[in-house]
Amino acid sequence: MMSWQRPDGRQPHQLRPVQFELDYTQFAAASVLAKSGNTQVLCTVTIQPGVPRFLQDTGKGWLTAEYRMLPGATPQRQPRELMKLSGRTQEIQRLIGRSLRAAVDLQAMGEITVTVDADVLQADAGTRTTSITGGFVALAHAFNKMVKQGQLKRSPIIHQIAAISVGMMHGEPLLDLNYQEDVAADIDFNVVMRDDLGIIELQGTAEAESLNRNQLNQILDYAEKGITELCQLQRQVLGLTD
Repeated sequence: MMSWQRPDGRQPHQLRPVQFELDYTQFAAASVLAKSGNTQVLCTVTIQPGVPRFLQDTGKGWLTAEYRMLPGATPQRQPRELMKLSGRTQEIQRLIGRSLRAAVDLQAMGEITVTVDADVLQADAGTRTTSITGGFVALAHAFNKMVKQGQLKRSPIIHQIAAISVGMMHGEPLLDLNYQEDVAADIDFNVVMRDDLGIIELQGTAEAESLNRNQLNQILDYAEKGITELCQLQRQVLGLTD
């Protein structure tokens, strides 16, 4: 059985080049341009007083997320989603929100609402995982600023969160799929983990055959390796390295 040659020459266990550019825009509480290979996502954080009705008078804060893909993010123009969000967009922004809520102590936030916006500038697969990984950097950066400005006593961040894709091609696991690999993969997983490798979410589908337990273990091994590296890169850009 022939093995898959990665289009960009990477090893099976190798991430695409990852970069985080802090304070990419001026007016958000924090902003990060997150790049994973050719995928680029602008992650911005907005902080507003008050919480949804179901949290009023609890002392807890709230975190939510929105995700959009810009019209020019793909080779063919994507129409803007104006009146009605596609099922895909709704699913992804809920995933981002769930994942990033796992990073914070809502009680320590006080009654504020944090919105993380993930806008895809350029898509080459992995937009949801890049949104989560970059969204965490933007979130931590925003809270660090609030602590410095005396708006919070301490950062509500309790865990680092990162996400990565892992696929299977011809029975071989591949980390961090680009578009060519994503459309050809027999099995496709998105994995969200904490920095201690606690699993937040697994989204996986066997497109062709089925998935056995050994393959699932391989996928999780690759995901752990990728997420460990992403967490280290997050710490570097946030100035949290040992």
